[in-house]
Amino acid sequence: MTEKFIMAGSTPVHVADSGKGERCVVLLHGYLESMLVWDEFISLLKDSVRVVVIDLPGHGVSVVNGEVHTMEYLAECVAEAMKALGIDRYSVVGHSMGGYVALAMAELYPSSLNSVVLLSSTTSADSQEKCDRRRREIELIKAGKKNTLARLVPHAGFAPENVARMKDYIEDISELILITEDEGVIAILGGMIQRKDRGVMLRDSGIPHMFIFGRHDYYIPVDVAEQMIAQDPVARVVWLEHSGHMGFYEEPELCAEAILSMV
Repeated sequence: MTEKFIMAGSTPVHVADSGKGERCVVLLHGYLESMLVWDEFISLLKDSVRVVVIDLPGHGVSVVNGEVHTMEYLAECVAEAMKALGIDRYSVVGHSMGGYVALAMAELYPSSLNSVVLLSSTTSADSQEKCDRRRREIELIKAGKKNTLARLVPHAGFAPENVARMKDYIEDISELILITEDEGVIAILGGMIQRKDRGVMLRDSGIPHMFIFGRHDYYIPVDVAEQMIAQDPVARVVWLEHSGHMGFYEEPELCAEAILSMV
């Protein structure tokens, strides 16, 4: 993977590109993550397809640009980054928050997308309860208590059966949270609060799409996932039976196989 900074429109972003392959997939990380979360997973894809990973603005070493990073703004950054790399068409895989960005791309840049994969993500907007929880997180960050998120969030991402064997990865994710700029976390939270429901849009878009769910996902329980599936009968669905929210860590081979079937 070749790493560099490129201009995504007027925003400098940090990207890594495998550079080889007729087909291309861009992997979009989730909230409180960075492109580093894909490091090991990339090896399961790059012999078959060209892989691009991006630090979404506000995460990793990409810049923070304003007080709120809407999903539309992040989608624009990804689309402009891919244009700067000379890649006209590609598939998008979005993990969690990255899925919200992928959905915005499906609405704004449908002609660029071969397919969309939502990995432990949802098409719906935040409920009032979830918006309130995100606002409390903003206050936590402003109060200088990001270490609380670093302590609690990573463990919740994994199925209970995987926590012990994923110990090193959990520590890595905790470290990623601690080094993420406070302003970036706040901007992303604000953007997630504002995002809209895109379930009908995706269903009717004509873009091939897949949902990958973990059977033990704390953030997207089975009943919520099943509601999403019922509302989108054209979506392909893959269940990771031994995963929580971090299926690309917990069951990477099955996850990669599913993604490659869509690229």
